[in-house]
Amino acid sequence: MALDYRKCAEEIAANIGGGSNVISAAHCATRLRLVIADNSKVNKEVLENIDGVKGMFESNGQLQLIIGTGTVNKVYDEFLSVTGASAASKADVKAAAASKMPWWKKVLKTPGDVFVPILPAIVASGLMMGIVEAIPKFWPAFGTSDWYAFLDLVANTAFALLPVLVAISAARVFGGNIFLGAVIGLMMVHPALINAWTVGNYAAGEIPTWHLFFFNVQQVGYQGHVIPVILAVLLMSVVEKWLHKKVPEMIDLFVTPLVTVLVTSFVTFTIIGPVFSVLENWVLTGAKWLAGSLIGSVVMGAIYPWTVVMGLHHMYNVIEAGMIAQTGLNTWMPIASAANFAQFGACLAVALKVKNQKTKSVALPSSLSASLGITEPAIFGINFRFMKPFICGMIGGAAGSLFGSLFKLGAPVYGVTGIPAIPAVNNVPLYLVELLIAAGVAFALTTVIWKEDAPKAVPAAAVPASAPAAIVPPTTSVIRCANGAVLQPVEGTVIPYDQIPDDTFASGVLGVGVGVQPTGEVVVAPFDGEISSVADSKHAVGVSANDMELLIHVGVDTVAMNGDGFECLVHEGDQVKAGQPLIRFSREKIKAAGYSDTVAVLLTNSDDLDGVEYGAE
Repeated sequence: MALDYRKCAEEIAANIGGGSNVISAAHCATRLRLVIADNSKVNKEVLENIDGVKGMFESNGQLQLIIGTGTVNKVYDEFLSVTGASAASKADVKAAAASKMPWWKKVLKTPGDVFVPILPAIVASGLMMGIVEAIPKFWPAFGTSDWYAFLDLVANTAFALLPVLVAISAARVFGGNIFLGAVIGLMMVHPALINAWTVGNYAAGEIPTWHLFFFNVQQVGYQGHVIPVILAVLLMSVVEKWLHKKVPEMIDLFVTPLVTVLVTSFVTFTIIGPVFSVLENWVLTGAKWLAGSLIGSVVMGAIYPWTVVMGLHHMYNVIEAGMIAQTGLNTWMPIASAANFAQFGACLAVALKVKNQKTKSVALPSSLSASLGITEPAIFGINFRFMKPFICGMIGGAAGSLFGSLFKLGAPVYGVTGIPAIPAVNNVPLYLVELLIAAGVAFALTTVIWKEDAPKAVPAAAVPASAPAAIVPPTTSVIRCANGAVLQPVEGTVIPYDQIPDDTFASGVLGVGVGVQPTGEVVVAPFDGEISSVADSKHAVGVSANDMELLIHVGVDTVAMNGDGFECLVHEGDQVKAGQPLIRFSREKIKAAGYSDTVAVLLTNSDDLDGVEYGAE
């Protein structure tokens, strides 16, 4: 059954405290990212069990709900409609959450913020480069053709001018003018400079040098470097912002860009470039050692998923980009690929072994997503939640990474792992073996080690002695639409939904319908249908039939009673008949707890149905 995007968004909104509790909202490829004003209003247990939500976690000051590729954008659109929140970019959400982050996390996440936006360009170029280089191995004549020369140019452009892409993205992250950022990036790979990849052909003393004050600056470009570019643009952004505050508006348009570019370029070529290009080379040397070392590859293959959990895995982008720029081969990719594919294997084992249908419905698509390199649904929705599959995945990742290191696997691309990286890798057969080792070890270990918890036995509810011997099916309809009618589920006075003493219900955010001020204490099925949900606190049920999704919620804020005063007589998935008892409740206990006993009867997908009317008839 297709996911009801509207209903998913409405349930998310209802369980985070409503739209007024949302500071900022955005989404990425798989996650709905929210910054919440008051976390005490978030009902985490309910959020995790909402249909469509595959997992939930808090990271970097954000509440992140795993929904899935191709679905999250649709739920996000409905979420904005339901809550009235304004669309925000991921940068806006990150800025809103930044104040909650420790300083060290801010430092580590900056490379990810810079590199993630340029991933499409790098992925496209890397995949094309792999394909273009592979064709001549099977068709030698292609290597001397005009088509080869043309496609090679197209494939290499992003890497040849990588500092420009990095500079533009960094300017966005640091809040500087992106066009000034582009100028700094272009300046660092200017054709008048010696190409950094060919400088080794010059003998000592042959490299032309500028003498600027007491600095001797070699006229060499920064092809193959990214850290100096990021730091140069950071400086540029700081200088530009400071000048905007100090320079009079009348001359700001002319003075600020001029001074910003002059100061940044001078400091970049005299200090930032020479110093940090050396430091970057040290970092890349260490990373290459880790990727090529048997011990290093095993350790990194094991801990890689933990960096995903902490939201720090994008920091590897700077290492991978540097490797590609310097040598054309990213040997870090096989480590990430093995780690991700191992999580696929562990998640697939859970999907095949688990008997709980909700868990199975999450695990199977999440495992397939992980095989394509998008591991968040598998990690947060299944593996990390049960922990043993996550650990088995770590072991599988270590085994696969060891194999990749032994055979020097790599690719001229970053940002893709698993199956999508196959066209780009330098040895496809061995890469496939690496993936099979990683997934196979994780799958086998998970199958043996992980065991599904036995479902908790739910004792049958005792029927109070005062309960009536029989309940007459209701005859009064309270909601009508083209799909059918909803009968009054509890005895009492029917009121419009906007008179229910609760802002969430009265606003219609959960759908339209009615409230009932009860005189009875038994909720019955309003039509023949299926129980689609049962609240853990026994105060609410969902009933569905003929594409109608109905919520019956006894009382206002009664979730805080934790089931005291309520008896739920049905379970999720039960088939019920009109008039069949669903919930028994105590009005006296609700009143004593200080809550309204008004029963909300709401058609949660009313926007999708034709001819909806409500009111007692």
